[in-house]
Amino acid sequence: MLSILVIALVVAVVVAVFGIITRKHASAELTKYTDNTSAPPVTLEQPVMQQNAREIVLPGNIQAFTLAPIYARTTGYVKAWYHDIGTPVRKGELLAVIETPELDQELASAKADLATAKSNAGIAKVTADRYNDLIGRNAVSQQDTDNAVQALEARNTQVASSEANVQRLEELVSFERIVAPFDGVITARNIDTGQLISATGSTTTAGAGTVSGNKEIFDISAVRTLRVFINVPQIYSPDAKNGTIAKLTLPQYPGRTFQGKLVRSSDAVDPATRTLLAEVDVDNRSGELLPGSYTEVHLSVSSEAPALLIPVSAMILEPDGLRVATVDANHHVHMARVTPGRDYGTTVEILAGLKPGESIIGNPPDSLIDGEEVRVVNNSNNQSQAAEGKR
Repeated sequence: MLSILVIALVVAVVVAVFGIITRKHASAELTKYTDNTSAPPVTLEQPVMQQNAREIVLPGNIQAFTLAPIYARTTGYVKAWYHDIGTPVRKGELLAVIETPELDQELASAKADLATAKSNAGIAKVTADRYNDLIGRNAVSQQDTDNAVQALEARNTQVASSEANVQRLEELVSFERIVAPFDGVITARNIDTGQLISATGSTTTAGAGTVSGNKEIFDISAVRTLRVFINVPQIYSPDAKNGTIAKLTLPQYPGRTFQGKLVRSSDAVDPATRTLLAEVDVDNRSGELLPGSYTEVHLSVSSEAPALLIPVSAMILEPDGLRVATVDANHHVHMARVTPGRDYGTTVEILAGLKPGESIIGNPPDSLIDGEEVRVVNNSNNQSQAAEGKR
């Protein structure tokens, strides 16, 4: 029994020692695994050096040189309209006529009130003249004379008020005729015959039926000359001078270019985008270009400015600007403030803040902070990204 007890005790000690060693090994392995995986995994990208060019291409939107939404200044029914969308019109040409029977009655009543006021003023003038003549012969009292003069002034004031009211109503009646404010093309018509419209706008849109909101009754655009607004990156702002010739290309006219001229700029760089707003005017007497179209504006630059291309997903937007997360040889993160250039959709130019050869995180997590250690899971160049950047 003693031997059996000793053997059982030895077996128990061996099992306990083996269990303790196993648990320590598992704990050490878990600690090692935790240390290896605690750093967030990231994939690295290599910025691509853009090929230098003597020309920059900027996106732009074509706008009408002058665009006027026309509203009715009076309430009434549409009696007739004379021009539909796409119709060229001249300044002062009649576009539509609105019937306002209530307003016409108000004007007739105001004219009658004016006639009454003038008649009363005439009687008051005769009375005041008579009293002024009699006061010199002491035939009437000074009080009666003053009353007559004051009554004349009151009647004259009533005449002036009635005349102003008649003039106001005549102005409103003149708004029954809607005319073109300048030479242009009708680009929208939101009225129809018999429709009730008010000074706040129309409730019908051609092609869409009745809508809930009020809309202008006509839109007129001056399209003989068109405006194109572009945002020139700060590094190229010295080349955005008045008189600079620009070339425009449009997707609906492949292989063709249209010439424009840079006529003005804001003379100030937007601190949010670090770009200069500039306007390019284009002659459109042929009518081939349409307002609202997308275009690419080609501007010549005086000096070549090298730039790096990185994926858009690598950009980090912070309150103080844009940053890119770079990774050093020790796998620590450094937040670099960068200056962006042109946006190509999937890639974006970096004009300053990033050096060639620096590794960047292609898709940084939101929780990433400066100085944090990361675990690199892929450190190869993205060849497809580079090819896309070169294009």
